[in-house]
Amino acid sequence: MVSGMEQGSDIDVAPTTTGRPDVTPERLASVIQALMHELRGGETAPPGLDDDLQRTLGIDSLARMELMLRLEQAFDVRMPEAAMQAAQTPRDLWRALMAAAPRSSIRPATAATAGSSPPALGAADFPVQAQTLVDVLQWHADKRGKQRHVALLAGDQPPQELDHAALLAHARTMAAALQRLGVAPGEAVALMLPTSLAFLECFMGILLAGGVPIPIYPPFRASQIEDHLRRQANILANAQAVLLVSDEQALPAARILRAGALELRAVVTADRLRASDGPWHPVPRGARDTALIQYTSGSTGQPKGVVLTHANLLANIRAMGQAMKAGPNDVFISWLPLYHDMGLIGAWLGSLYHGVPLVLMSPQDFLGRPSRWMHAISEHRGTVTAAPNFAYEILANKVPDDELQGLDLSCWRAAMNGSEPVHAATLAQFCQRFGRFGFDRRAMMPVYGLAESGVGLAFPPLGRGPKIDVIDRQVLHEKGCAEPVDTVRPGAMQVVGCGIALPGHELRVVNEHGAELPDRQEGRIEFRGPSATEGYFRNPEGTKALFDGDWLDSGDVGYVVDGEVFLTSRVKDLIIRGGHNIHPYDLEEAVGALPGVRRGCVAVFGAADPHSRSERVVVLAESRTDVPASRAALRDRIAQLSIEVLGLPADDIVLAPPHTVLKTSSGKIRRAACRSLYEQGELGRSERGVAWQLARLWLDALQRRLRESVRRSASALFAAWLWTVFGIGAALGAAAALLPARAVRKRVARAIARAGLSVSGLPIHVEGQASLQNAPRIIVANHASYLDWLLLTAVLPARACFVAKRELAQSAPLKWVLERMGVRFVERDDVHASVEDARRLEQAAKAGESLVYFPEGTLARAPGLRPFHMGAFVAAVGAGVAVMPVSLRGTRSVLRDGSWRPRRGPIAVQVHEPLRAEGDTWSDAMRLRDRAREQIAQGCAEPVVAG
Repeated sequence: MVSGMEQGSDIDVAPTTTGRPDVTPERLASVIQALMHELRGGETAPPGLDDDLQRTLGIDSLARMELMLRLEQAFDVRMPEAAMQAAQTPRDLWRALMAAAPRSSIRPATAATAGSSPPALGAADFPVQAQTLVDVLQWHADKRGKQRHVALLAGDQPPQELDHAALLAHARTMAAALQRLGVAPGEAVALMLPTSLAFLECFMGILLAGGVPIPIYPPFRASQIEDHLRRQANILANAQAVLLVSDEQALPAARILRAGALELRAVVTADRLRASDGPWHPVPRGARDTALIQYTSGSTGQPKGVVLTHANLLANIRAMGQAMKAGPNDVFISWLPLYHDMGLIGAWLGSLYHGVPLVLMSPQDFLGRPSRWMHAISEHRGTVTAAPNFAYEILANKVPDDELQGLDLSCWRAAMNGSEPVHAATLAQFCQRFGRFGFDRRAMMPVYGLAESGVGLAFPPLGRGPKIDVIDRQVLHEKGCAEPVDTVRPGAMQVVGCGIALPGHELRVVNEHGAELPDRQEGRIEFRGPSATEGYFRNPEGTKALFDGDWLDSGDVGYVVDGEVFLTSRVKDLIIRGGHNIHPYDLEEAVGALPGVRRGCVAVFGAADPHSRSERVVVLAESRTDVPASRAALRDRIAQLSIEVLGLPADDIVLAPPHTVLKTSSGKIRRAACRSLYEQGELGRSERGVAWQLARLWLDALQRRLRESVRRSASALFAAWLWTVFGIGAALGAAAALLPARAVRKRVARAIARAGLSVSGLPIHVEGQASLQNAPRIIVANHASYLDWLLLTAVLPARACFVAKRELAQSAPLKWVLERMGVRFVERDDVHASVEDARRLEQAAKAGESLVYFPEGTLARAPGLRPFHMGAFVAAVGAGVAVMPVSLRGTRSVLRDGSWRPRRGPIAVQVHEPLRAEGDTWSDAMRLRDRAREQIAQGCAEPVVAG
């Protein structure tokens, strides 16, 4: 978290008093200097105790992981991970070493919960009838509420456990708090939380409140805080999030975000939501309602919000489960971040649906000690897990052997590898190294998916193992044909198969004209199926570009062989050179393996060539080497690799300092953004300090606040104008009460109401008004605001008479005006008077009057359709007339109960089809009430509050 990074170097570690004579600053400095020499090449000066590890010494997160391993080996200790991550100087590391326990005293964490395996269940014992994710959680809470759902690992601490019943109970508490904060159905709520049980509870709480969760990732690197927060601000603005849920550590960043997000009403912590009390009101949601807006990484800096309904997500989860043969006897082990689709949908929601116990770790725990992932699989008997290719590569090449002692991976049946290009070499190295620990090569499953299809789209057959297609690189570049060759042939290219389309889904490969291509012809990959999104949120241009008829464009390039998809590139990553398609990934991998180049920090992209229609091939590689001779030799080696891999020389080779290559939150290279900086001449510019970045952000926030101040002033002027209109209308209405004939008085009042609303500036939409002109009806409407009276006076026929509580008649002048306008008063407290009033209204309905009821009897500030009183429905049954339900939407937002400051906003009136009772009994009246309430609930889009 940012706040942790900004605390300076006073980490909470004190040297032991027993003394460690082998732990000296000089010996520590020698270990650091040796690592710096390997990273930079050439001679390096000894580091000072107070040098900044990242900014001065160039040791980033991956290098820090390597440094931790070396320190543990050099001093035979187990470094405290929290201290290692918080350390900012060598002095901090020295203190951590002094406090570290010897390796011999550290025992692997026991699988305290491994014995609580669920009972064996049939393959069909899943919530197959569930329409929403909330239905899924309710189903599991009802059937196996006390069964462990999640075990959260945190370092060497005992796991935190959460069962289905507890998740539902905590989520309801969160939902109730969100409803009291004014979250309305369909409104977006952003989640900026680390991997935690609170994330799961908040996510489900948002759904239970009727909201739409928007996961965004917390800032982890203070040095890039400005870029991070600007990207998150873009997401909040596009999603129109009304609330941001954070934790205490991320509050400073959350407050900056709030200053720049005009729709954001508040920032709250998960602890505050948990501590809240009060009732939760169920919200009716269906399969077609939005369950999640998953924002893509946005390599160009403009993330797109993929709209996924409950139907989309459940279809994807069920299809993946069918392909995996998932069941409650599995155990899923995951360190994937919950703000990304692979961790959120693939790991958590998939485990929830199939009743699979989920053992959860944070990404920081994995990056701090990658072997922890393997030990979690071994100790908790994990059967399924997933990760990007880089995670398997780290384990294959970086983790020392002594950290893998005691592993038993024979339980592991599915190791999914996806989310980024999968390299054949990584698969071979991982399978070879971990085969001696019981890992079966057939469990390795390269998979393919994208956010626009939930998360998964293609899986290989279970138990087959990786399928590698060896093709001629030059033929692919020149002719777009994946021609098979012998592996020993020069210019061979290994492409990993990523499976066949999930059940119920389809894949095809098309050319630039949209024509479907045969096997082994390279083209754009398109897909369709029940998991496919309907588009991007508030992005009609992006949505239009996404669709090709009823097929969706994946943005990926590849080919198909016997139904299996082989990926070769992304459309936006292809470099067009002399009419040939050049794929950047193999060259990036080859350059990243060179000594002196930071692995995973290489971008190959095309830049516009002003002298031709082709693109120039640019290789951007991060290097700490600052010795001129070493840099020249490195450029020569990269140029040679370009010819070997691509068959042509690179037009420009840029050796840049660390953190130049831009990446997404999931670690993917942002090639388009790198290209933009290259063409603007801004590559390699020095990284601004945290204080400078925060100052720029606050300056921007100040500008937004000034704009917001102007907006608030305009809002105040609008409120003043509206009250002026209301005041004039009220005066004219009182004057109209003096007119002699009631019919004339009511027509004049209706004209005044219409005129007032027309000049108010409030956009009003009325649907179904024509059906009001027929026979007399009893009209029932939801009551959300004081504006409801004015609105219905303008919309309903002039003959309609309101029914109001007698409390309004306590003021003699008001009583006189209302009675002159035909308002009928009813008693609510006196039973005898109430019965007499009901009979009187029934006779009025029989006589042909149209009566208007607010059957809730009152209004409230919080959203929700309250229980209906029976008066209107008893009168309708007794008089034999139809009930006309009317839904009012938007009036609560314009003028809430308890507030006298109206706000500009859209208002909608929906007149439903008339309803008639089936008989004349009390039961018939109750059924009529329930039918009317159901229709009004659908139209007003507010939660139904239980009686």
